[in-house]
Amino acid sequence: MNKRCQQDVAAWVREYRLGLRRYFSSRVNLSDVDDMVQEVFAHLHLQIKKSGADIKNPRSYIYTIAGNLLVSHGRYQKSRCRASHDSLSWELDIPDVITPERRVIGIQDCHRVRQAILRLPPRAGAAFKFHRFEGMTYQDIAERMGISKESVKELIQRALVRVRKAMDEVP
Repeated sequence: MNKRCQQDVAAWVREYRLGLRRYFSSRVNLSDVDDMVQEVFAHLHLQIKKSGADIKNPRSYIYTIAGNLLVSHGRYQKSRCRASHDSLSWELDIPDVITPERRVIGIQDCHRVRQAILRLPPRAGAAFKFHRFEGMTYQDIAERMGISKESVKELIQRALVRVRKAMDEVP
């Protein structure tokens, strides 16, 4: 890239930087604005360096790049579901100490779950144990038990309902 082109790009940065910041500020997260502006000028620099073309209407060219980056940015954000992510809070209420009372409650809960699993009907119990304890897929369980995959899904669903119900019962 010759010296004149470098001077042109530097002049365009001074002239269009604030306008691009306003353009992006209303369309993306404020933490991304400066990165987007920088990306526009990096792309512009690369295009001039690669093609060596003389740009007749820099404003139009720059805002076309900005629009294309905005579309790409939107696609990226959508694919990452960024809007639905929550930040982790380090102020979670996690008890520091396991008290004797909590230990007894845990033992009782484990006993109720075990009893609920043991009381499941034979086929539902087998499907549940294969899936939860042996890590088998529905397809593997279906082949092993000689039933359809949908039947396995239904058996496991029934087993889960019974186990949850047993957990909700007061001892």
